[in-house]
Amino acid sequence: MITEKATARGSAREMSAAPAARGGLQLLVLALGFVMASLDTGIMNVAAHDLRARLGLTMAGLTWVVDGYVLAFAALLLLAGSLAKRFGARRIYLVGLAAFTAASLLGAVAPDGTVLVAARFAQGVGAALFMPSSLSLLMNAFPEPARRARILGIWSAIVSTSVGLAPTIGGLLVGTLGWRSIFLVNLPIGAAGLLLTRRVIAATPARGSALGGTGHVLGLLALGSLSYALIEGPDKGWSAPLVLGAFAVTVAAVAGFVVRERTARTPVLPVALFSDSRFSAANVVGFLFNFAFYGALFVLGLFLQTARGASAVTAGLQMLPAVLILPFGNMLYARIGHRLGNRTALTASLALSAAGYVVLFLIVHPGLPYWVLAVVLAATNIGSGISSPALTGVLMEAAGREHADIGSATLNANRQIGSLVGIAGMGAVLTAAGGGYPGARAVFALTAGALAVAAVTGWLGVRGRR
Repeated sequence: MITEKATARGSAREMSAAPAARGGLQLLVLALGFVMASLDTGIMNVAAHDLRARLGLTMAGLTWVVDGYVLAFAALLLLAGSLAKRFGARRIYLVGLAAFTAASLLGAVAPDGTVLVAARFAQGVGAALFMPSSLSLLMNAFPEPARRARILGIWSAIVSTSVGLAPTIGGLLVGTLGWRSIFLVNLPIGAAGLLLTRRVIAATPARGSALGGTGHVLGLLALGSLSYALIEGPDKGWSAPLVLGAFAVTVAAVAGFVVRERTARTPVLPVALFSDSRFSAANVVGFLFNFAFYGALFVLGLFLQTARGASAVTAGLQMLPAVLILPFGNMLYARIGHRLGNRTALTASLALSAAGYVVLFLIVHPGLPYWVLAVVLAATNIGSGISSPALTGVLMEAAGREHADIGSATLNANRQIGSLVGIAGMGAVLTAAGGGYPGARAVFALTAGALAVAAVTGWLGVRGRR
């Protein structure tokens, strides 16, 4: 009798352990794509100096290597969400993962900057396809609200950790194996993701969905021409015909996009939601936040290696305080967000980050001890860690459950556009200021200004109600 009970208890544990193990494997598989893309983006900030030296890239060429990925990702993010609905999330996820992995192989064997830029564009296309689909598949795999909340917490921790460790991993790879290794590391991750996704992730049904192709083409044209103007302007001259022409195309494409969105039956963006000042403010703040954060992060990697003479490995380690502190900011928001409210938490954290960059602008000089730079960067990015979830909270309050998906997609696309313009714009400022410490001071000043405007926008705009 005792044996039978023990056997029964053992069988019950095995039965309960099996779904848990499968759930853990599903989470791991769907996190692989996010981790791969997050690592790739962070690694590039450390590898930029080595890439520039090895391939003989100009500052414009280097910016294209970094921004080519962001441009493709930002421009196609909303379209990818529509494709996932139309053809099924798992199918689009697999296509995106395969494209990213193949593009990584192309990047690893690239003989020159032109091929490398093409590979980065292709990586951006792949990431745009698999990232929205992975979230949809995650929601489908874990339908129970309580379990889903736990899974999302683990998911966020995995992604934040990969972002935080990316500069150090990148520095170690570049310093020991060379820049090509930053692309080769994606191959086993991508292959494992492709094989395991087919085994443990259930297919999702395809649903008819209008794509709004004209709107996406106009958006891509606007972003592409603006990127060209900002990246090539410092090298060709701001009055060069091609640069002026690119600015003109940007204006025309934006005008066409606005007209199309106002009159189309299937707009790309949720136009009606923008009548809520909270939603509009959240998107403006999202753009400015990513403009400042990723633009400054791009310059920081170059600054540590060119102005301070750090190796790739040392630069990766020295960037840890700037990125590993972000999860602590996330956790701090979890403790204080509900007490302060999203509006106050968002405004105060943005103001803290802006103040940190003002301090950096005032104190940076050739003899500045590293520990001082690290402490200020850490304090600054505590604010950034609070800002991101507070911003999401503001947007969700404005969009409500009915428009949560499209509202979130709009904010993510807007933030990626901010990253795109920030990297190009900060690169232009760095070049104009002559690089080194003068360039860093100019970038820190611009970053502080963008964050200050974001703080004011958040405080004034989030008060509104529909």
